[in-house]
Amino acid sequence: MTVYYLLLFLHYTGIILLVGNITVTAIWKVFANRSDNPVIVAFGQRLVTGTDFGLTIPGIALTMIGGYGAAWWIGWPLFGEVWLIWSQALFVLAGSIWLGILVPIQIRQARLAHAFADGGTISAEYRRLSRRWITWGLISTVPMVAILWLMIAKPA
Repeated sequence: MTVYYLLLFLHYTGIILLVGNITVTAIWKVFANRSDNPVIVAFGQRLVTGTDFGLTIPGIALTMIGGYGAAWWIGWPLFGEVWLIWSQALFVLAGSIWLGILVPIQIRQARLAHAFADGGTISAEYRRLSRRWITWGLISTVPMVAILWLMIAKPA
């Protein structure tokens, strides 16, 4: 059982990194943008990219390695429980939004922020993309919160 608990630990650690980062990043990015200070906004945008590579991607990897590994270790069918099927579908949905919508927005914002990082003017396009980013970020967070509930409640 030691291997099982190690895999479960990796799974929970990944979830903490993933859900913690997507929640906190949105909060401090909104506050950075509200400062209306181009230097702070550009710095905040750089941190979004940095935390995605440093926390979100490792969080995804640990969640999947630990979760699938623990299920495999104890012989639990990955598609045998309704809550597991829904959790995996919601994880794919959230990941698709992140990869398909949020990451491209972040890349565009990073390029725009580079132009005003030294105190230039924040463009209307950057502000428009920020609104899209927070909207889609909140939308992609809903499935993650639902997954947490499913993981705890394990409804039939």
